[in-house]
Amino acid sequence: MPHLSRRSLLAAGAAMGALPLLPVRATAQLAAAPGTRRLTAGTRILDVNGRAAKVYGLTNETGQPGLTLAPGERFHVTLANQISDRTIIHWHGQLPPWRQDGFPWSQVPRVLPGSTLTYDFAPIAGTYWMHSHEGLQEQRLMTAPLIVHTAEAMREDRQEVVLMLHDFSFTAPEELLAHLTGQPVSAAYAMEHLTENVSAPAPSSDNMAGMMPGSMQGMPGMMMQGSMQGMGSMQMGGMSAGGMAGMSGRAGMDLNDIDYDAFLANDRTLADPELVRVERRGRLRLRVINGASSSQFWLNLGALTGRVVAVDGHEVHPVSGSVFPISMAQRLDILLDLPGPGAFPILAQLEGSNRRTGIVLATQGAQVMRLAETGLDQARPVDNSLETRLSATQPLMARKPDIVHQIVLAGSMTPYKWSLNGQYWPNIAPLMLTKGQRVEIELVNQSMMAHPIHLHGHTFQVIAVNGQPINGAVRDTVIVTPNMGSVRFAFDADNPGRWAFHCHNLYHMMTGMMTEFRYQDIAV
Repeated sequence: MPHLSRRSLLAAGAAMGALPLLPVRATAQLAAAPGTRRLTAGTRILDVNGRAAKVYGLTNETGQPGLTLAPGERFHVTLANQISDRTIIHWHGQLPPWRQDGFPWSQVPRVLPGSTLTYDFAPIAGTYWMHSHEGLQEQRLMTAPLIVHTAEAMREDRQEVVLMLHDFSFTAPEELLAHLTGQPVSAAYAMEHLTENVSAPAPSSDNMAGMMPGSMQGMPGMMMQGSMQGMGSMQMGGMSAGGMAGMSGRAGMDLNDIDYDAFLANDRTLADPELVRVERRGRLRLRVINGASSSQFWLNLGALTGRVVAVDGHEVHPVSGSVFPISMAQRLDILLDLPGPGAFPILAQLEGSNRRTGIVLATQGAQVMRLAETGLDQARPVDNSLETRLSATQPLMARKPDIVHQIVLAGSMTPYKWSLNGQYWPNIAPLMLTKGQRVEIELVNQSMMAHPIHLHGHTFQVIAVNGQPINGAVRDTVIVTPNMGSVRFAFDADNPGRWAFHCHNLYHMMTGMMTEFRYQDIAV
């Protein structure tokens, strides 16, 4: 099925010509504050197509989402929890000491209601984001941008525009998970707690199961062998009730586990999009963050041509185009040079669907027409067509691997369970590493769904896609396509600790698709 084309976007804009114009509002610019920064985990009310929705949020001292750090500024941040539940925030793509990474190991404190926790580490520059790793809070929009500037980027004299994507449901995420698994909501709550911690029991008031890790296998030098466990039936089954979707992108492929009520761009739908004031012939850096919990998109620049110059915060040699895929948790930095005055929609269309969201760039006095929330064409499944075109400006030094692991991704919609090498979190055997090793990981996807795989605490370089060697991008999240799709990446074991490795589809992670990379001599 075709993806959203420039032709269809422009045709849709023309078709909307009879609709009323929208006012243009300038976006606020965030300024870094000296000393300790402050983040607040709280609640807020969104208007989602005329209906009020109470969600979580992470806001800075000015009440704006997330943080923007100046060149050379430390990540010296105090997080205040103002919600009624405990939380823990992961600084996605950053490389802090492992106890500051924001994953709920037993050695890492949660931020309890009414309390604060301070972090202090040297950040790496680029486009990153933050999100809760506590249960299903991410789906409730406990997320925000994390932008770390470089002096070089500041000298570009480009207007910066951040576009953060979300999927949204009025249904509680525990209910969504219960429908997917075919279990009662109480079982979904238990699963949520079980996923949080595998090393020690949590306080009894939180009703956590306190599972212990599995046997210590996967030692350095051992090739991990895949497993066909958990493959089960690949039929979608009777998942149409309760907001579940069974969309097939092409034969033998499953897409879009959940039929969401809305897709958001900077917390708004296309019924009332954010309108960003830009200059005629303006020069922009568009930072796109896919913060969705279970949705992948095609980003469409419409009449514009952009140059991708960084992925997941790390620079790549420029790749030109107008349509780019973006999987869950991935980021794109795109340079745009506007041709003149006008209104320029930047749209994100859900794979396997005609549903979309986005923002509009508009110059002073430009007429801005309303855009339909559905496009003319159905987008094809997100793939690695961009990945194979990317090459890092600062690749890894050439070196033979000390160890190689193969990890098989498997699972099914019925039963709804997802695994890595036949193991389901929290009953896993950690992959043991030693500092200084060059590690290569071969991911093989035996399931019928794509999986965006994320490694905490490290960056890696993609070195092969579907068996074809490439000198690819340095990044922290990579998509592995269905039906025996494969990705191979390499990284240096240079950050001792305990590190989560998981699918960034929240519901796949919650039902088993996660493991641990643990360094030798790290006590548990």
